[in-house]
Formats: sequence, C-alpha cells, structure tokens
Amino acid sequence: MKDDFEKFLDKNLKNDDFRKEWEALEPEYAIMKALIDARTSQGLTQKELSVRSGIAQGDISKIENGNANPSIKTLQRLAQAMGKNLRIEFIDPDSVKPA
Repeated sequence: MKDDFEKFLDKNLKNDDFRKEWEALEPEYAIMKALIDARTSQGLTQKELSVRSGIAQGDISKIENGNANPSIKTLQRLAQAMGKNLRIEFIDPDSVKPA
C-alpha cells in the first residue's frame, strides 16, 4: 500500500514543472533517504551514529533534513560507521524511472 507521500508524488509527477523540479532535486533526496534508511534499519539514533562516525549529531540531522551538502568523505565516514560501503553511480537518464 502506498503511503501518502508516494500518492502525492505520483499525482504531481504528471505536472511537467513539478516533475522537472523533482528530477533536479532527486539526487539530494536519494542521499537523505539512503542515510535515514541505513541508520534506522540498524536501529541507530543520530546520536549513536555520531559517536560511531565522529560526525556531530547536528551535522547528521542537517544531512537527513536536506540542509547540508555532505562531502564524499563525510558520506564514506557515515557508511563505514554503519558497516556499509558507499557507492556512487553515473547512470543514463533514460534508465531512471520516476519515484
């Protein structure tokens, strides 16, 4: 069952202006979602991840809320603190399906 956000997104992606803006911001949303999903799947709080990674809890919060532009080094530290590997890809735009 789709949650309210997915329903909202599906409906609004039909609007060209909305879709273009979403596509421009989607990489940032993907980073936010990946970090939140990885952290919560391990049952970690932001504070616990902060202790493991040496990155301030406030900075983790900013990344998760889209108020920071983390460096690759920061993302690597967060991944390592969760026992994960960081993978960044360049993909053809035609292979990307809207969320």
